[in-house]
Amino acid sequence: MTRRRWIADEVSGTTAALVGEHAAHLARVLRAEVGQEFDIATGDEVRRGTITFISNDRVDFALDTKPLHRLRSKPAGAPKITLALAIFKFDRMEWAIEKCTEIGVARIIPVIARRTDVHLATAAVKRHERWQRIVRQAAEQSRRLAPPEIAAPVKLKELDGALPEDLLTRVVLAESEEETRLGAVLRSRPTEVVLAIGPEGGWADGELGWFYESGWVAASLGETILRAETAAIVATAIALEALR
Repeated sequence: MTRRRWIADEVSGTTAALVGEHAAHLARVLRAEVGQEFDIATGDEVRRGTITFISNDRVDFALDTKPLHRLRSKPAGAPKITLALAIFKFDRMEWAIEKCTEIGVARIIPVIARRTDVHLATAAVKRHERWQRIVRQAAEQSRRLAPPEIAAPVKLKELDGALPEDLLTRVVLAESEEETRLGAVLRSRPTEVVLAIGPEGGWADGELGWFYESGWVAASLGETILRAETAAIVATAIALEALR
């Protein structure tokens, strides 16, 4: 049976620990016991860990000296996807965050768009810690070595400032006159890209103007109209496949 993987909060030599709510889930929900073994991701490698201490807010592990798996440096052409995701209804948005993490997105930036409900925009700042837990749990479930980075919410006009300067390909998902499909847009592009996914109803006209003036490329996912969470998942999957 495959052992469950946990991403360590603390690592020191041959010991590691989960702390806070991360530890509480293992201790109280899964009722773990001293002596149980799990796979522990410690950054660039995975080791077998045996529980040596457990409490409601801390679980300590003794790590095997020999790694089970060591992260190899990604080749220069490995795709890296940043998802700029407009904020919409939290239950559906958080489902998209979870699934895009499982697929392999590298970074998620929540964006306050013109069509984002005011109360959602206000509540989003306090939601950041919850989103960090979601990506960590999804990364553990999908056996990633580390979760994607999830940034604090930004307004659309602040988005370019939140992106690395060397992120050369920036694609906004929107209807365009040419109806250029996302896969076709990305096949001839560098492998590090950002995808901007609008809220329900799409980006407002003024926002699309900002994207175009800022040098973003428009692309379509096809003729059907997708919900925002579906568009995020489909776009991530298409981008990863197109850039491999």
